[in-house]
Amino acid sequence: MSPRRLTPIKPARSGCNRGVPWAGSLSLGRSAAALTNPNEHMNYTKPVLSRRKALQMALTVGGTACVQPIASLLAAETNRPPTFPNVLGPFYPVIKPMEKDADLTRIRGHKRGAEGKIIHLMGRVLNMKGEPQKGSRVEIWQANTHGRYSHPSDMNPAPLDPNFQGYGVQFTDKEGRYRFKTIKPGGYPVTPDYARPPHIHFQVAGKKDLTVAQMFFPGEPLNAKDPLFQMLGPYTPGAIGQVLPPTPDMEPDSLIVNWDITIFAS
Repeated sequence: MSPRRLTPIKPARSGCNRGVPWAGSLSLGRSAAALTNPNEHMNYTKPVLSRRKALQMALTVGGTACVQPIASLLAAETNRPPTFPNVLGPFYPVIKPMEKDADLTRIRGHKRGAEGKIIHLMGRVLNMKGEPQKGSRVEIWQANTHGRYSHPSDMNPAPLDPNFQGYGVQFTDKEGRYRFKTIKPGGYPVTPDYARPPHIHFQVAGKKDLTVAQMFFPGEPLNAKDPLFQMLGPYTPGAIGQVLPPTPDMEPDSLIVNWDITIFAS
């Protein structure tokens, strides 16, 4: 069976950085390894950390004092500010799923798709001169629509979704473009008084550097109370995806989320 391909979308410009980038025919090919055991999504070991402890550890390692001076210094020396670096987080996949293609909403061998609102996540990887970065490796991972990760350290009592892939990898084309089909993640509690807002983790490997960041959604009530969101400061607009209505060829109730990523080095 030949791999499914995404339908190209023409740019829609309405000002600087406000257009939808081309979301061309990036392959949605399935991993060959998945054919050996199509019903198994993740193979994980016994949980080892609570959600609260794991996130506290991540904040300790990747706090504001470490990343903000770097971003501020580089932004002052270039035309385009870099995407604000954020913590890797405690739920980066310990063992990658057998399938890690661009469509996180479907798993080969499963009759049902993932629960939740479908989003078409797309954008470009650029350097600080605004030049597209071809061949950058873009990884994403996220919670499901209920706010739970497929990770042994996630002790959230919210249900898992066996039909959600939760992780994907793509390489940018010659124009620096990437595209994923996923669902909008749910927020989740960290402590009785603190819950993380919906967000998607990114790790982008360019030719000379590695950028770890988190993309947030606009208008989320939990954004204002989230320490990782609050530390963005003047970089806040660049960490929020632009939400747009779907094109006619997409699911009527889905959304387009456009997010460009600026890496430090070309």
